[in-house]
Amino acid sequence: MSAKVYGKPGFCIVKEIERPNRDDIEKLAEYPVALIGDGYGRRAIMDAEIKPLNPEVKLSGCAITVETHPADNLMIHAAMAIAKEGDVLVINAHGSLSNGIFGDLLCNIACRKKLGGIIMDGAVRDKAELIASGLPIFTRGINPMGGGKEGPGQVNVATSVGGVTVNPGDIVIGDADGIIVIPAAHAKIAQAGAQAKVDAEDKRMEQIKTAPLDKLNASWLVPTLIKAGVLAEGDEL
Repeated sequence: MSAKVYGKPGFCIVKEIERPNRDDIEKLAEYPVALIGDGYGRRAIMDAEIKPLNPEVKLSGCAITVETHPADNLMIHAAMAIAKEGDVLVINAHGSLSNGIFGDLLCNIACRKKLGGIIMDGAVRDKAELIASGLPIFTRGINPMGGGKEGPGQVNVATSVGGVTVNPGDIVIGDADGIIVIPAAHAKIAQAGAQAKVDAEDKRMEQIKTAPLDKLNASWLVPTLIKAGVLAEGDEL
């Protein structure tokens, strides 16, 4: 049975969503975003312009999706009201930097509710206070200009954030490199792919640290250059 929708298309809230297994979120969060992405087909990674305010803080959790007018935060407040511990608000403000629609007051609510973080495809404000809070916050930009509270907007409806489709209940992981979005049903596939990349990179790193200098090249380098026509058969580097 479909979840109840409060409101109408374009101006609505879905209060109840299916959340991923917390263990799946925690296991994925053990891996760097770059290696999760490598193991997941180098896809589902958000636009690099959405950056962490504090690159030392990592983000992970269940996506609560928000679409809002670039100069309005009514539906961010609504999403905050229904969010649960560990959830991450993933906000589509259409990439606009015209208004900072998430600031210190909302940040304190998020901290009190122990949310997993905020992803803003738009702008935030109160940068110093947001960093000091310790809440993981990723944003496209900063602007001290506030916004209104009239709407419209949507909560927990599929949306696009940073060029990636995000559904409510998706797993989001963010670190200093950026953000990746993994559907809950793909959690174990993503874990296995990330672990395979970790194992391969650990092996390669050991070779880099221990091999003689004339043996540092990756085994695929010369064959690939020969296939591309850069080197001829028998050529070496």
